[in-house]
Amino acid sequence: MDEVKLIERSIEKYPWDPSVYRDAVAILYDGVQGGKTELHAVNRDLRKKISGAMRQYGMTVRDIELLEDTYYKSLLTDARVDFDAYCQYIERDREPRRRFYLPRRKVLRSVAEDLQQLETGELKLLAISLPPGVGKSTLALFFITWLGGLHPDKAILTFSHDGGIVKGFYGEILRIIGKDSDEYLYRDVFPDTESPLVRTDAKELRIDLGKSKRFETFQFTSVGAGNAGKYRASELLYCDDLCSGIEEALSKERMDKLWRTYSTDIRQRTSGDPPELHIATRWSVWDVIGRLERNAQEHPTGLEKFVAIPALNENEESNFDYPMTDDRFTTSRYLELRETMDDTDWRALYMNQPIEREGQLYHPDELRRYFNLPDQEPDAILCVCDTKDKGSDFCSMPIAYQYGNDFYIEDAVYDNSNPDIVEAKLVEKCLKHNVHMGQFESNSAGGRIAEAVQRMIIERGGRTKLTTQYTTQNKETKIIVASPFVKQRFLFKDPSVVKDKEYKAFMNSLYTYTTAARNKHDDGPDSIAMLANYVQTFGQSQAVVFKRPF
Repeated sequence: MDEVKLIERSIEKYPWDPSVYRDAVAILYDGVQGGKTELHAVNRDLRKKISGAMRQYGMTVRDIELLEDTYYKSLLTDARVDFDAYCQYIERDREPRRRFYLPRRKVLRSVAEDLQQLETGELKLLAISLPPGVGKSTLALFFITWLGGLHPDKAILTFSHDGGIVKGFYGEILRIIGKDSDEYLYRDVFPDTESPLVRTDAKELRIDLGKSKRFETFQFTSVGAGNAGKYRASELLYCDDLCSGIEEALSKERMDKLWRTYSTDIRQRTSGDPPELHIATRWSVWDVIGRLERNAQEHPTGLEKFVAIPALNENEESNFDYPMTDDRFTTSRYLELRETMDDTDWRALYMNQPIEREGQLYHPDELRRYFNLPDQEPDAILCVCDTKDKGSDFCSMPIAYQYGNDFYIEDAVYDNSNPDIVEAKLVEKCLKHNVHMGQFESNSAGGRIAEAVQRMIIERGGRTKLTTQYTTQNKETKIIVASPFVKQRFLFKDPSVVKDKEYKAFMNSLYTYTTAARNKHDDGPDSIAMLANYVQTFGQSQAVVFKRPF
């Protein structure tokens, strides 16, 4: 392409000259308007060069202003084919502190790219779970305004659990696309001559672009609002928080009812098999997103994607520490919330860890897995033991290999046999794995068993050093509070490589533990909670350097 070669030669010769970039964008804009869609890739690359020029060369204020204007003209050139460019461009005239997308772009760009795949047909189903307030719904509203401009004669239907929410969505859409908007440049991208605003209905929450039609471009309604025959989605079905909250999520019956409402009512308000967008707080694995995800796992098509970004990453740092925003999304703020909130609420609202069926604490699909230990020496080999005295209780002793911040559960004793048989097993496991240190619960007969096991290990030349710990903490509380750490830091063997029956039994004890009813056996979850608490004690002491006082 001659125009591309001309642009490349000009920039190579005069990389500091703003007029070169301005002329280049003008050439690309005219080419795109003329139908040369291949120039969009050249235009995206040009924006990188514009950004580099502003950083690299000492330019005057006027030069910087010219380059910024050129950069936005480049965004406008791509705004109809690139959702990310659209989001940046339409907020150009907003005060920097009031802009939504640009301060959040570093995090939300990947979500924006996923949303674009709904428009291109690369995805038919996209589910997004992010913490409250980080911008997931606002980004979705930007997306549907973009879709509406591209396809004004098709219908986008938005559902939520609450009529007040969709009423707010209706108002925000009008603020973005309205003819008199003094904040958004929507009409630069989609002029009135192409997609005029032909009708609004604040009572029925409908907005129509293009030609007047029965099912408007934007339609908003709520679950149970009597939707038969009134609404239709042909471009997109958008569901935002169909579940009203934790009270509804705690009821399996209400989750079943919500699924029936979705499958027999909401999903039926479509025409021509449009894609679906779901955004929600994941209160329950039995919510709509959870069931859609299981369906996708059982019958994958490659056209589904489930996005979940937790508030804190694996290093317990905020994933949403946006610049130019308030302090709601900082690491310190999230850590403070975690300390003050109910653990279940915290995990569901902020970490995308929904409440499992009937209070199931450890769902098999959410545990980290491994096939083989890392090919290096472990930092430590540790164990804990929830001992058994008599009766049907189990003795449970998981053994963990530590590599950095991760703990690989390589073996386990899980036996309710005679205490003498169990003690022999404990000794054999400690010797087999050459365990460095371990802790036995000293309640009931635990102290006596720990003493006996320690003596036999020493007699056989083992190195394991055992200690005892008397526990006063409520067992159920201990198990629940430790579960996030277990899920984040512990790795369990993949079921395909587990041959040992006791290891399988130990894992089953985790899967079957519930917070909603009395548990017949809680020894496995109790011991894994003990292990979580035990390994965290090693990181609590800290050396501090200070100036000598004399």
